[in-house]
Amino acid sequence: MEEIFEIEALKELEEFLQTQSEIEQLRERLFAGFLKCADYKNAEEWNKAVRLCESLAIIGWGNHEPVEALRGQFFNGNPATCFQNKFGETRFVDAIWSKRVNGFTMEQGRTSYYFSPDDPNQKQSVFWEYEIKEDMQDIRLESQRNWIPKNPVWIKRTIGNCYENSKAVIESIDKELKPELDRRMRPEMYGRAINRIIINCSYSYYDHDHCKTNYIIADEKLKLKQKDFYRTLLTMFTKQEIEKNGYFLRNRFEFGPFRADTGKIRIGLNLEKEFSELSHAEQKLKLSEYILLALSYATDRLKKKKLDYDFDLMLEDFNSILNKWKA
Repeated sequence: MEEIFEIEALKELEEFLQTQSEIEQLRERLFAGFLKCADYKNAEEWNKAVRLCESLAIIGWGNHEPVEALRGQFFNGNPATCFQNKFGETRFVDAIWSKRVNGFTMEQGRTSYYFSPDDPNQKQSVFWEYEIKEDMQDIRLESQRNWIPKNPVWIKRTIGNCYENSKAVIESIDKELKPELDRRMRPEMYGRAINRIIINCSYSYYDHDHCKTNYIIADEKLKLKQKDFYRTLLTMFTKQEIEKNGYFLRNRFEFGPFRADTGKIRIGLNLEKEFSELSHAEQKLKLSEYILLALSYATDRLKKKKLDYDFDLMLEDFNSILNKWKA
């Protein structure tokens, strides 16, 4: 256990763990250590929990629920830490931290505890008011560098605004499509190179005169970049029309780079007002078409990197689930 906390490089940690005998006993020792750190009270304990999650991701969690130790950012810029399972459900301690002169400390009134089926004490969830004491440590808060197998296709929306006629379709994505993807995709069979392919959907909307965005989709043959959008839009509409209607010229798809260290690639999908004027069935068909186009293009690019990942099986599973949803 001492050596695990001393090994910094993830590759070295993996090599060390794979040389150990009695993996089942090692797994139980690691998990027992994790349970102690899952109720972390300071930065040092959080960082130990991160290393234990990384170790268990390497050798497997066995019969225990796998979770990832994630460091993010609260809306005010302060660090936030939590554990999440493959469905994105939070477990154990979820904390917002404050940066003080002498280091980081968890915030009273912004720390929660989430029930976990693996908690031997079966503590129930406590939101925001989970009791902690200030314990400042001048230590960098770590985040897990590998990941547990989970549905790789993550469909999100950038903001909550949209036209009324798209609300039912968006709700269907959240309550019907995404749970089916989480349940029926088979990430253990695809490989470990991909963590998330994140598709961020941006819908047009017009809430009122001072809160509006209507996307105009650019001709893909033009291959426009960010600096070209407004200048090109002015060739299509007057300044007054652009301001009055909240027009923004965008490409249909925006592909970000693949980051091997996080296993993530982000894809932007922009949808115009006319999309929201379609019937719900037509919106589902059109959205399915766009998502498949985006995934196919992204996976073709990723295949060229010779990653150890079964993209064809992943796409086959995804397409099967998507077809049932759009029908």
